[in-house]
Amino acid sequence: MCLSIPSKVVSIDGDHVATVDTMGVTRQVSLDLMAEPVAIGDYVLIHVGYAMSRIDEEDALESLKLYRKILELMDADQGEEGESRSERGSPGGLSVAQEREHLGGERQQAVEAGDNCPERSVP
Repeated sequence: MCLSIPSKVVSIDGDHVATVDTMGVTRQVSLDLMAEPVAIGDYVLIHVGYAMSRIDEEDALESLKLYRKILELMDADQGEEGESRSERGSPGGLSVAQEREHLGGERQQAVEAGDNCPERSVP
């Protein structure tokens, strides 16, 4: 399943391709399926490499705030004996910071490589 996180348009080229920022990760998306004009600074929702719809800035910022809260809650996840994940460590012996860096690095590489959603490709 692909999760559509509001992405801010940071540039648009002449070929209907926009560069967007999704929580600090930039990528290129096609604007070919947009029914309405898109401008730099707009927030869009993306699916399989295409901007599908524009989202109101207030709604986009509220969604981003909720995503950040989810990440914070995941970080503060408590163990059965009251230990935080950072105190327990991960099953592989990595600290939470190391685990996040490792997984975050893999995720960012997947996003930058365009293979975080197997169906997605920019024409």
